[in-house]
Amino acid sequence: MLAVWCVLALLVPLPLSQSANPGVKVRLTQKGLEYGRQLGMATLQSKLKSIKVPDMSGKVRVKVVGKVEYSVTGVQITNIGLPTSTVGLVPGTGVSLSIRNAYMSLRGRWKVKFCRFLKLSGSIDLAVSGLTITTQIKLQSDKTGRPVVSSVNCVARVGRVKVKFHGRGSWLYNLFRSKIGKVFRKALQKQICPRVDKAVSDMNPRLRTLNVLAKVDRFAEIEYSMVGSPVVAKQSIDFGLKGQFYNIGKHQQPPFAAPPFALPAQNTNMLYMGLSSFTANSAGFVYNNAGVLSIYITDDMIPKKSPIRLTTKTFGALIPEIAKRFPNRPMKILVKTVKAPKITFEPDNMTLQAMVTLTAYVIQTNGTLQPLFVLNVDTSVSGHIYITGAKLAGTVSLNKLSNTLGKSYVGPFQVKSLGNILLLVLKLTVIPQVNVTVQKLCLPTVSLQKGFPLPALGKMNLVNAQLHILKDYMLIGTDVRFTP
Repeated sequence: MLAVWCVLALLVPLPLSQSANPGVKVRLTQKGLEYGRQLGMATLQSKLKSIKVPDMSGKVRVKVVGKVEYSVTGVQITNIGLPTSTVGLVPGTGVSLSIRNAYMSLRGRWKVKFCRFLKLSGSIDLAVSGLTITTQIKLQSDKTGRPVVSSVNCVARVGRVKVKFHGRGSWLYNLFRSKIGKVFRKALQKQICPRVDKAVSDMNPRLRTLNVLAKVDRFAEIEYSMVGSPVVAKQSIDFGLKGQFYNIGKHQQPPFAAPPFALPAQNTNMLYMGLSSFTANSAGFVYNNAGVLSIYITDDMIPKKSPIRLTTKTFGALIPEIAKRFPNRPMKILVKTVKAPKITFEPDNMTLQAMVTLTAYVIQTNGTLQPLFVLNVDTSVSGHIYITGAKLAGTVSLNKLSNTLGKSYVGPFQVKSLGNILLLVLKLTVIPQVNVTVQKLCLPTVSLQKGFPLPALGKMNLVNAQLHILKDYMLIGTDVRFTP
C-alpha cells in the first residue's frame, strides 16, 4: 500500500495562503496514479483479509423441531479479490478511489442443539460478491511540510452473501440461512471501511521520509517543502516546492526571487519535474556565502606532459619583470569568486557566468607567498547536466574568459598576452577540480559528478528519466518505481 500513497502524497494540500513562486514544480500524471493503484491493491487485499468476523449465536423456532440453539464460530476469510479498481482525479478537489465487483470467500464451523439433547455440527462456507468500496483521499501537510494522508467519506456495500452448510443436519441450518446471511453481511460491511482507513493512515510514518530538507554536503542543504496548494486538473496535478539551497544551520534569503514558470503540457511519463534557474542560483549564493568557491592552483595539478608550467620561467616570458626578480621559482594562483555566480537556462544550453579574482603568487625559498598581480576575470562556463539514480549531476567546460588588471606588484604589463595561458591553466586544473574533487570554483555540490538529491518520497527510483533544458528551467520526465 505504501507505493500508491507515496504517489498520492505528492498531492498534499497546504493552507490556502500562497507564498513565493516555487523553485521546483512537479506534475503527477494519470499514468503515475495508475501505477500507484496497481501496487496498492495487493496490500489493500491483505488489509481486508485481516477482517475479524465475530462469532454469532442465537435461538430460533423452527417448525416441526421447535426451538433450535445455533452458533457459528471461527469464520475466517480464505480468499479476497479486487478485480476492478480505479483512481481518479476530481478537478479542484482531490483524488477518488473506487473498487467494484470485489468478492470474498469465508469458512467457519457451525453447531446446533435442539430437542434439548440432540446436537449436530459441521462446516460453513460463505461467498460474498458484489462488494463495492468508494473513498476519497484527503492529503494534508504537517508543520514540517511533510505529507499526512487520511481516508474520508468511505462507503462500503456488500452485494450478496451466499451461505452453504456442510455436514450432518445441515438441512436444519438451511431453514434459516437467510437470516445468518444478513447478519454476516452487516458484520462484514461494518468492518471494511475501518480497514481502508487504517490502510491509509498506516502510511504516515513512512511518508515522513519525504526529503523536505535534504543535506547536500557539509556546506549546504536543499529545501523541498511545498509552497502552495496543488492544482488538480482532469489528467494531472501540479504542485510547487520551494526548491531552495541554504547554508546548513543558517537559512538566509538570497537577493533575488523565484520567477514564475509553467510546465509544458505533457503526460506520457508518470512524473515531471521542473527545476528553475532560481534553484541553481540559490546554490551559487549559498556556496559563495560559505566562502568555498575558491581554489589554489599549483604546478602539480597541471599534467606533466603540458608545456605550460606554473613557474616564473613560463610567466616571465610574458612579463619579464617576474623572471628578473624571481628567477626559476614555482608559482601558485588563487582563483576566488567576487560574487555568487549566475546560471541561466536557454533551450538545450546551460551557461554559468562567474566573476573571479585571479591572484598570482611566487613561492619564496622560505615558503612564503609573494603576490605578483591580481586579475579581474569574467568567465563563461557551459554545463552538461544529467541524472544519476535519484540525483541531478553534471560536468562543466570553460567557454571563454576576459580579464583586466586589478593590481600589479611587478610593474605594468599587457594583460591580453596572459589570456591563452590562463585559459589553458584553468582548463587543465580548475575545471577537472570542479567536476571531480571536493573543491569547487563555479558550480555547487561537493562533487558535480556526485550530484545533489532530487525531491523523493520513500524508496523512489527514477526509470527512463530524460532531461531537457528549456527557457529558465530544466525539465525531467520520468517514470518511477518504489522498492519495499
